Amino acid sequence: MIKLEGLMFPSAIAVLTGDLIGSTGHPASATDSAMQRIAEAAVGIAGWSSAADPRFTRFRGDGWQIYLEDPQYCLRAALTIAAALRAHDPGLATRLSIAIGPAETLGSTDLSDAAGEAFQLSGRAFDAMPKSGRIAITGTGIGERDGIIARQMFERTSRWTAAQAEAVAIYLHPDNPTLHDIALRLGITPQAVNYRLGGGGAVNLRSNLQLWEEVIAHDLAIAHG
Repeated sequence: MIKLEGLMFPSAIAVLTGDLIGSTGHPASATDSAMQRIAEAAVGIAGWSSAADPRFTRFRGDGWQIYLEDPQYCLRAALTIAAALRAHDPGLATRLSIAIGPAETLGSTDLSDAAGEAFQLSGRAFDAMPKSGRIAITGTGIGERDGIIARQMFERTSRWTAAQAEAVAIYLHPDNPTLHDIALRLGITPQAVNYRLGGGGAVNLRSNLQLWEEVIAHDLAIAHG
């Protein structure tokens, strides 16, 4: 663990850098609402670990950035954010880059003045992404295989209905909520939840995420001894 500015965080973190797709075609209020959804999703994601604050930071109107203490959850976080956005408005989506690596500082009040390899790599990967790209991943323990996996997983998000995305956003919690748990949250029947998740390909998605996370966690443990 590294201690910086009174904060304790792992040798490797994950940084997600993104922006909204097609936000110029929406009113400013829609962009603000979408960014609020991302911020809310980020707080929920931070709760997956001991981090109380993902340090959601807004850039250039429709740009955003967060960090994760548990880097193996980075793809799960990206998909959860995509689901939260699509559940809110199927016409809004985000593209993003993920980087895993060390950090020097998490910034003063937000990530706008954060520094370290993870932040540099995430920003560079985002800038290098083609306009048609939706997700990029780089950093410690990450190879081309992981980029292919990320793109295949993220492609599914563009086909979710709002109802499917709403259920998937809950289903992807690392605690593996049951159909009954999700039904109680949404005020619908477990059968309706199952229908939504089935249509969204969520069962295979969660299973594949768990396998990928195990590999990444193992590789990071070796890399950082």
